[in-house]
Amino acid sequence: MTTMDFLSCPYFFTAFSVISTLLALHFLSRRLNKNQRKKKYHPVAGTIFNQLLNFNRLHHYMTDLAGKYRTYRLLSPFGNEIYTSDPLNVEYILKTNFDNFGKGPYNYNKLKDLLGDGIFAVDGEKWRQQRKISSHEFSTRMLKEYSIEIFRKNAAKLANKVSEAATCNQILEIQDLLMKSTLDSIFQVAFGTELGSMCASNEEGSKFADAFDTSSATTLFRYVDVFWRLKKFLNIGSEACLRKNTKILNDFVFKLIKSRIQQLQTTKDSANKRGDILSRFLQTDEFETTYLRDIILNFVIAGKDTSAATLAWFIYVLCKHPAVQEKVAKEVKEVTNRKEMSSPTEFVLSLTDEALEKMNYLHAAITETLRLYPAVPVDAKMCFSDDTLPDGYSVNKGDTVAYQPYAMGRMKFIWGDDAEEYRPERWLDENNVFMPESPFKFTAFQAGPRICLGKEFAYRQMKIFSAVLVGCFRFELNDDNKVVTYKTMINLHIDGGLHVRAFHRHIY
Repeated sequence: MTTMDFLSCPYFFTAFSVISTLLALHFLSRRLNKNQRKKKYHPVAGTIFNQLLNFNRLHHYMTDLAGKYRTYRLLSPFGNEIYTSDPLNVEYILKTNFDNFGKGPYNYNKLKDLLGDGIFAVDGEKWRQQRKISSHEFSTRMLKEYSIEIFRKNAAKLANKVSEAATCNQILEIQDLLMKSTLDSIFQVAFGTELGSMCASNEEGSKFADAFDTSSATTLFRYVDVFWRLKKFLNIGSEACLRKNTKILNDFVFKLIKSRIQQLQTTKDSANKRGDILSRFLQTDEFETTYLRDIILNFVIAGKDTSAATLAWFIYVLCKHPAVQEKVAKEVKEVTNRKEMSSPTEFVLSLTDEALEKMNYLHAAITETLRLYPAVPVDAKMCFSDDTLPDGYSVNKGDTVAYQPYAMGRMKFIWGDDAEEYRPERWLDENNVFMPESPFKFTAFQAGPRICLGKEFAYRQMKIFSAVLVGCFRFELNDDNKVVTYKTMINLHIDGGLHVRAFHRHIY
């Protein structure tokens, strides 16, 4: 039996869960002094080992607990883990007492091998510095125009691939194509370089893409694998896999940075004339190469997986709700005012910023997808000092406090009795104009000081891709009876991909 087989054994974990729970309770009770015992704590719903036993259905398990408790604790040998779906608690964590909740060493140590000192792994001065720079970059007209051009180009490439499959009546694994296409897009925006992963034109690029996905899944596994530090020290199992794949990522990114520095030094093309993020960062000498790698790779991670996963779930829900699919297609056709066109390449030219702004129903349909299938299903912070949440329950210094976008999207006390139904109309007012909700209720883009700077950037990319795909094709699931669910990793990917058939709409 291999190490991973042994660690996956359900009998081992059942016994280990019982023993560890008793130990956890023992150690935690010793930590509580007389004053602490007077505090009121959230109900205990289980242990982190229950998470491990339910790892493949983790978000279902945690949604069930959220429906029962709203906010609850899972015991760990290292302290409490508090999970909340209460919007008042979320607002307190993300805004009201923002300074008391951050990534902390607990998250940083788990994320640093992949994310380094990037914005999604750090707090304090490094976070503020990157936040300030990123805020400026996302507000520049140059980045907006540069990214729109790239999104259109890659959306047209993707549509041409789908068109070939539709003509030949071939089955498509659409999630894989979306992952490659959005990676190509975001990589070019970040590094100014074509990765070519969708067309498999770049072997190094394909290896980078595979290493990217594997590293993401392995990093999340650290949150439920109490042995990860030992496995990292011994370089075995999942940690050996992570080390191998992060080396592939690092080698590729460092090579690109070195190449761009040399290019800018040997040509008359100045960095500030280029639209990509890397060139703009190279305008100053503030950042050494490793920190630059961290900053930009975090940008790629944020832009690639989140948009692609959302688009894959979007295609899925449209297949399950054909009336919504037709309504989206009708809006795209009316707004672009294009009845005949020769190719997807021509079609994308009609997707101006003005046209995208008018697509209220498409915006609502994408947002409803994010409500039920948020790209980041759980977001964890660390409590830096003893605190009391708005629900009246206490949290201790060092506790992990997480809010749950996936579970929150399914809570009837937040969204009503139809919370689990896919209904884009809930986002439209009486004039069919998109109507946003509180970011502490709809948490797909975080909120408060950490609200996603790339929110509009992401919507722009998703609307361009979805408008091209739904405007040009009708999609059906290849097997409507097959259960479609997620793969448990940092982002909410569809497990095993999404197999669909595409049919031409004959508008070009």
